Formats: sequence, C-alpha cells, structure tokens
Amino acid sequence: MNASTPPSPHVAAPGTEKPRRFRPKLRYELVGCGLHGHEILGTDAAALRPEDELFARESGGLRWYRCLRCDSWLALTPPEHPVRKFPPPRAEIMVPLRGKPLRDRYVLRLIALDRLLHFLVLSALAAAVLLFAGDRAALNAEFTRILNDLQGGVGGPLSNSKHGIVHDLQYLFAVSIRNLYLAGAAIAGYALLEGIEAIGLWFARRWAEYLTFVATIVFIPYEIDELIKGVTALKVVAFIINVAVAVYLLYAKRLFGLRGGGRAEKAEREVDTGWTAIERATPKSTPQPLLPAR
Repeated sequence: MNASTPPSPHVAAPGTEKPRRFRPKLRYELVGCGLHGHEILGTDAAALRPEDELFARESGGLRWYRCLRCDSWLALTPPEHPVRKFPPPRAEIMVPLRGKPLRDRYVLRLIALDRLLHFLVLSALAAAVLLFAGDRAALNAEFTRILNDLQGGVGGPLSNSKHGIVHDLQYLFAVSIRNLYLAGAAIAGYALLEGIEAIGLWFARRWAEYLTFVATIVFIPYEIDELIKGVTALKVVAFIINVAVAVYLLYAKRLFGLRGGGRAEKAEREVDTGWTAIERATPKSTPQPLLPAR
C-alpha cells in the first residue's frame, strides 16, 4: 500500500452498527400486504429456472418466495400438483405498486374518501333545501301555527328575538322560493363536483389532482374569514385538512410545472415501477436462504 494513501474508513458489518435514534417510518408496502396479502409467484410451477431466483428459490427441501411488494421471503413446500412447468415470464406479470407510486395511491384515496364524505353531506343538504322549497307554504303555515300556540302558552311573543332557532327559521321562511331553488342547485352542483373529484382521485387521474387543488384553494379564503369570525374545532380541522391537501397536491404531485411538473413526476414514478424497482431493491450476491442440517 502506498504510504501517501489514507486508510479507508472502517465500515461496520450489517447488524453491528451502533444503534441510532429510532425514527419510525411508515412502509406502505407492509400496509398493502397487510390489507391484500403477499404477492408471490411460482407457487403453481413444477420447477424454477435460474432467472426466477429474483422472486423464488429452492433450499433445504423448501421453496422460498419473495413478495414482489414488500420483499419478504416466505418458505413453502413445493406444489404437489403443479399446473405449469415454470413460472410465467416477466412480461406477463403485473408487478404491484411499490415506493412512491404506492404511497401516492393511498394518499390520493384517502383524499378521495374525504371528498366522498363531502359529496354525501352536500347531496343530503341539497335535497333538504329543494324539498323545503317545494313545500315551503305548507311548512310555513305549520310553523306559524306552532309558534302561535307556543306564544299563547308562555303568555308572550317569541318572534321578537333576533337570535336563536326561531329567528333562523323565520329568516329561512322569508327567503324567496326562487332563491331557495338557486341555493339548492348550487349545493347540488358543488356536491357533484366533489363526487367527480372522489372518483378521479380514487383512480389516480392527473386531471382530478388539478381539479381538487383548484376546488380546494378557492375556498381557503372563505375558511379563513370564517375562522376570523369565530374559531371552532370543526372549522380548524377542516382548514388544516384542506391546506394539507393543497400543499400535498402542489408539491408532491408537482402540479403547474412545480419541481419539473408532470414529466418529472412520471419519471419518478417509473423509477419505482416494474421489475427495475425490484432488481434495484435486490442486494448484490444475495445468499440463498439455508436451513440448519437435520
């Protein structure tokens, strides 16, 4: 060795490193396997080829299968009645999502469920407004009768108060039927928008990400105004969720050309998709799993 060459730093063997501070990390692959089971190949094949060792190997009388999603190895006995000679070729195999694409699927579907909840609530509200507009005359007469009975029972007027549910109901009955129908139609339209967002996000459509971002960011000033008027737990939670959704879509999904835009997002997705991602996650010279001798 040349005296002028500095010694290479010592690298601890795997498993012997000094423990670091524990930082929990959510592995979406484990979540997927916990929900849907492992994705393994070759369980119905009579024999394995050398090119199959990426996902299936034989050792100690058992066959070890690698989960294509979470990289776990499972030991099973070879099939007693195989239905094919070899596992199917890679071109015929649909590799499950891993890495960032899998994370994006779960996050987008979580946002889709939030939008689905909005759709259900707004649809019910729109139906209630339209039904009220259709029978307002009958409901107004019944409300007036009940209010008069209550006023006679307590010996004084109840309709002079400028606050409370009685005042709110009187204001509602004072709204014109035309405005009620317009309000109901507007709420129904917004509910439809939320439903379209939910469907598009569930299937990870790019247009749905843009639509959701715009629909979310438009109402943030209104939510800030509502918080200024009065802070409640529901308002704060709704505001935080909407801001988080907007930031995630804008930054992580690279909307409007941010961080390279859709082209960079697609390239990043392709890195974690298909057999290339599995090969990259495979350590070089991976030893075959061995069982102790009997």
